[in-house]
Amino acid sequence: MYTIQNDDGIVTLTLAMPGKVNKINRGFAEGLNAGLDEALAVPGRKGIILASGHRDFCVGADLDMIYALRDAAEVRRVTAGLNALLRKMETCGVPVVAALTGSALGGGCEVALACHHRVALDAPHVQIGVPEVNLGVIPGGGGTQRLPRLIGIQAALEIIAQAQILRAAKAKKVGLVDALAESPEAVFAAARAWILANPGAKQPWDRGGKPPGVTPGTEEARNLLLIAAAMLEKKTAGNYPAAEAAVRAVSDGLAVNFDTGVSIEGRLFAGLVVSDQAKDMIRTFWYHKNAVERQEGLPKIADARFKKVAILGAGMMGAGLGFVCAQRGYAVVLKDIREEALVGAKAHCEAQAAALKHLPEAERAAILARITYTLDLQDLVGTDLVIEAVVEDVAVKARVTAEVEALLGEDAVFASNTSAIPISILAKASKRPANFVGMHFFSPVEKMPLLEIIVGKETSDETLARALAFGSRIKKTSIVVNDGYGFYTTRLFASYILEGCQLVAEGHDPVLVEWAGRTTGMVVPPLKEFDEVTLTLGLHAFESRGVVTGKKLDLAGVELVRRMVKEHGRTGKAGGKGFYEYEGERRMWPGLRELAAPTPAKTGVAYLARRLMLIQAAEVARALDEGIVRNWRDAEVGAIFGVGFAPNTGGPLAWMDRQGIPALVEELRGLAAELGDRYAPAPILVRMADRGERFFAEGAAS
Repeated sequence: MYTIQNDDGIVTLTLAMPGKVNKINRGFAEGLNAGLDEALAVPGRKGIILASGHRDFCVGADLDMIYALRDAAEVRRVTAGLNALLRKMETCGVPVVAALTGSALGGGCEVALACHHRVALDAPHVQIGVPEVNLGVIPGGGGTQRLPRLIGIQAALEIIAQAQILRAAKAKKVGLVDALAESPEAVFAAARAWILANPGAKQPWDRGGKPPGVTPGTEEARNLLLIAAAMLEKKTAGNYPAAEAAVRAVSDGLAVNFDTGVSIEGRLFAGLVVSDQAKDMIRTFWYHKNAVERQEGLPKIADARFKKVAILGAGMMGAGLGFVCAQRGYAVVLKDIREEALVGAKAHCEAQAAALKHLPEAERAAILARITYTLDLQDLVGTDLVIEAVVEDVAVKARVTAEVEALLGEDAVFASNTSAIPISILAKASKRPANFVGMHFFSPVEKMPLLEIIVGKETSDETLARALAFGSRIKKTSIVVNDGYGFYTTRLFASYILEGCQLVAEGHDPVLVEWAGRTTGMVVPPLKEFDEVTLTLGLHAFESRGVVTGKKLDLAGVELVRRMVKEHGRTGKAGGKGFYEYEGERRMWPGLRELAAPTPAKTGVAYLARRLMLIQAAEVARALDEGIVRNWRDAEVGAIFGVGFAPNTGGPLAWMDRQGIPALVEELRGLAAELGDRYAPAPILVRMADRGERFFAEGAAS
């Protein structure tokens, strides 16, 4: 669990829990306490260096323990014990320095904050921060009290409430760490030097010092906290109690002494830990996401055998894909039929490289050197993986497939980045359909973490395994779905934005429609989201869906979009006007009222929000029932990380569980009778309601 090394009175206490990481649980606290006692018992000790025997310093709380806790009193006991230990460490009478040769996250960051000084290795893999809000909780090891007293109220609120994780250099800039070092040896040398220079070290809050910046208790501080609360409400629409609790912990904690502040934090932390929201978020963001990234239950291959990757189409998606692949070491050929597209792609890639300021200039230059921009098909010879990202047209994609495949070896994989057209249809143009697969990326591809891999009727397991290995290498979270129009994420996304259009067409105030989307927790409201993807693309997708599936979308919302595009030239944000006006102050287009029905009697934010969530639930259930979604964990991860489904719910299946499946079925039946079959509950929901089943058993991690 720990080792002790005494070097002329400077004691290095190295923590190394069984396994690959240090994580905070009862065993961690016992080991740290025993190690601290042993270190303090060393004769003539001058100070303690707290270090890790693993790659990272500490990855935070043991989420197995957190997930299992349902008794708030028990949570209080656990956190009180940890906080007493951290107070013991920072008041032990000798300087304690955290040697951060790896990441310190969550509770690990809080342990480091309880040291008198922090020295971090200045390396890209070292990250420091408190991301607990993303799991529905707040720091519970004194983080909401130490951080504002150390770096100031505003900076601390930004880090805690926004769940920020910082690289070492940025952490040093804001004061989260005190010093940087270029090597692990230099980290320990700096720690030793500081101990020798500061024999009487005490924490600022134990010396009676004031936090930097705004002084707690002043009118300026009160105004700052009020502004922070208002901005948080505007950003989250009240969907994240953890973020609100973080502001309250900082505000209330700074009004009292440090130990009382820690007690306030503990009460707030305990209430959040036992909440349904925290359980659902932890299940998806930790258990499900990790299972997806480990590719559990999926075919695996040691070597994907990809060295040269070709991207067909040099638009924003193609350029982004090219850069991401080059960043991960692939030789990239970016092919287009227009010189101006290649010029734009080159500028895009250069801007992306320039933004990687944590990398040396030589590494950034090496990334760009791996990309070839070309109009010549012959440059694709020798390519191992082709990703087609051309226009959403079956005929165009078929022509491109045929001409490019003729240049490829028998082992090459051809992937389409289509967002909706069935892979089995596109694979008809291929001579090797077993090597044909769907790879649906999301824009901007440099930032969006999800990759939706679509298995066509003839896609081989080996091709799937190679696609998964590629996804891992380019740092994407890959879900796997079966084939069908729109796959999974596009169907879910389309149901959301189309229902937003339908609500406007029915006469509901578009401003209320947008706010209703926000109140559900959706990352972006529906009309703004539609403007972002452009109305022309959406209209093309609606029309293509009817052609491919044989089922025309006969909805007033589709006609509304058609009139906006065809009669009023409103194509979306890229065109300067869509549902919103983008010239001058952004506002909703007043002309929408002339295209919509009179305001219906039944309206209001609660009603609109309910419909926006229920329509998505109905579509997800149909995707499950039709076998598109192969694994329920993928439904949650794909929805949140691909299309911005309300993260606060843990995903659409978790949301349905919380509604109660029987009640949900009855509500959907009522809406289907009133508004049409798009609301009809899928057979899987009806069966689950009859059997009293849930998607996820209460307390189960999967």
